[in-house]
Amino acid sequence: MMMMMLLLVMMTMTMKTMLLMMLLMILLMMLLMMLLMMMMMMMMMMMMMMMMMMMMMMMTMTMTMTMAMMMMMMMMMMMMMMMMMMMMIMIMTMMTMTMMMMMMMMMMMMMMLMMMMMMMMMMMMMTMMTTTTKTTTKATTKTTRKTTTKTKTTTTMMMMITTMR
Repeated sequence: MMMMMLLLVMMTMTMKTMLLMMLLMILLMMLLMMLLMMMMMMMMMMMMMMMMMMMMMMMTMTMTMTMAMMMMMMMMMMMMMMMMMMMMIMIMTMMTMTMMMMMMMMMMMMMMLMMMMMMMMMMMMMTMMTTTTKTTTKATTKTTRKTTTKTKTTTTMMMMITTMR
């Protein structure tokens, strides 16, 4: 920036104006980028919060599996949309995507994928747990030796999940 200023001082009036314009443009771009980043951050935070909420709900089992799944999908979609928006804005402003930006985008996408995977895994686990619990409840009505084994399995599952967290 200092260099730019020096240049401005050195140049003639016409050139000065031109440079000023350039500077302004750069500043504007920077501002835009900052805003976008802020938006993204906010979105991320929101997502995280939602995820946490989901997890809590799952633990209490008040929320149905399908609902949770739907919510997750929606969130993912939202994130994707945000990404698209970012891209569009970048293109609109004719901002040449720097390597850094590209890297950032890639990272984001990767994160998204990872999240998806994690969610799927969690879902699997949860479904397993629910099924087991259901079986136990059904079995407990009939007082047999089988019930004990089933309960043991459920407890082990629970332990597994807790350890995973």
